[in-house]
Amino acid sequence: MEEQTFSTQRLDHLGIVAGICNQIGLIEQVDNHIGEQHRDVSVGQAVQAMVLNGLGFVSRPLYLTPEFFHTKPVDMLIGDGVTAEKLNDDCLGRALDRLFEQGVTEVFAKVSAHALGVFGIQVRQAHLDSTSISFQGEYAVERPTSEGVNEDDPIAISITHGYSRDRRPDLKQAVLSLISANQSSIPVWINALSGNQADSSSFPKTIQAYLDEFSEEEETPIIVADAALYSQGNLQAISENVIWISRVPGSVNEVKTLYQAVAQEQMTVYDKHTWIYETSSDYAGVQQRWVLVWHKQTRQRELATVERTLKKEKTEAEKALRRLGRREFVSQEAAQSAVETLETTWKYHQVWAEYLSIPHYDQVGRPEMDAEPDQLLWQVNATIIPKPDRVAQARARCGKYVVATNETAADQLSAAQILNTYKEQNVSVERGFRFLKDPMFFAHALFLKKPARIMALLMVMALSLLVYALGEHILRAQLAQRDETVPDQRGKPTNRPTLRRIFQIFEGIDVLYAAQSERRRRSILNLRDIHYQILALFSSHVREFYFLRE
Repeated sequence: MEEQTFSTQRLDHLGIVAGICNQIGLIEQVDNHIGEQHRDVSVGQAVQAMVLNGLGFVSRPLYLTPEFFHTKPVDMLIGDGVTAEKLNDDCLGRALDRLFEQGVTEVFAKVSAHALGVFGIQVRQAHLDSTSISFQGEYAVERPTSEGVNEDDPIAISITHGYSRDRRPDLKQAVLSLISANQSSIPVWINALSGNQADSSSFPKTIQAYLDEFSEEEETPIIVADAALYSQGNLQAISENVIWISRVPGSVNEVKTLYQAVAQEQMTVYDKHTWIYETSSDYAGVQQRWVLVWHKQTRQRELATVERTLKKEKTEAEKALRRLGRREFVSQEAAQSAVETLETTWKYHQVWAEYLSIPHYDQVGRPEMDAEPDQLLWQVNATIIPKPDRVAQARARCGKYVVATNETAADQLSAAQILNTYKEQNVSVERGFRFLKDPMFFAHALFLKKPARIMALLMVMALSLLVYALGEHILRAQLAQRDETVPDQRGKPTNRPTLRRIFQIFEGIDVLYAAQSERRRRSILNLRDIHYQILALFSSHVREFYFLRE
């Protein structure tokens, strides 16, 4: 009788990831958009491999994908005939090239729209923001040649210096604009931009491109964005096409006046820490409703910051005035000019100064009583005092900000709903950015030297976020519906776990292969009760990876 052999491969949480990919038809959606291919591994399969690698949370650079899959059941997770050796850097690089050629935004939009349809998710609010992805090293600028250029051909972004949200101005970067659905991190639209692209100029184009995907019969979502959207040109460009909610920059004069004019006693209670006050505005010629927000805890924190700033500036100003007082000037005008120059460096303080004439004599010794000085020099005797208006403004704005919308009907969108919707920005798109920049994700390990491939890889990162966010959405919705909980990291019950916590629970699950003659059987090892409970929350697309038939 022929001897039976055994081997194992690690499945862990990757069955959940692959199951969600299969449920939204990731491979099929990508391949249908790419078109005819002559590859051992299709572009869609390569994309799913990269998503699995990205959500493996092993901090392993993407070019080590064959090593990542060496211990994984690749044929199960991606497709028959796909092996770890085939998922090499050449295979993935050429797949990224094809994605770029087809348009990374278009491919992502197709996959995302289909995924939302699969799960019946309707986008009521679309939260827009952008972030920077930093890179080390030099990156080629890809410019199309004049021969055979089609105006519809995609153009690669520039990896260059720009405003760094990572506080790394020394590094070159790319910018990723992201639109997320509702109060979630589910991305519905992405746009890869050059590293020096400003939000104020890119946001209207991103919004319009996203809205163009909707038919005339479809209801467009409310666009929610931060203060980068709020400018005269942007508001005039988008207000006729969509309802928007945006924070108003504190630099707007009308906002400064509002901070000074409205006291807490005039405001309405929103919750135990927050008060709101509604007013109207026609800034940029657009009729709007403004909601002034006053938050108690934020005010206390910002007031303390203002007082520290005032104290620090006063101390530095007094030192500067002492140094100035030791100088002598050839004229009173020169002394005044020095004071005025110094005063411009202070935001909250000004100088009260008197100018003293100091006679100088060329003759050695005490001069005669009626002797005329050979030279008259000037010194400054100055005192630092606050600028009352500036200080009052700084204190008045503490804990306050203004949120605006062009929805003028309060019965359609109340003041509380305006604030609620805006506050979801931190839960939705900002949480997505934290995910993409997590050190355990592969954003920090981007190594590609071609900007076109970087654009495509940014799209793959967004697809990973899509899969992760959908998985978390399913998990939490099912737990709430069934009134169930799972243990968090401290062992306490929760009905709102992160998907990463679920991934941790699934560590150590293996696939056992038993081979004898031409027969090959596989089964799952190390499943426990908690795994069965969690798997019951997901669809059969996920469960089939853990309940295999012989």
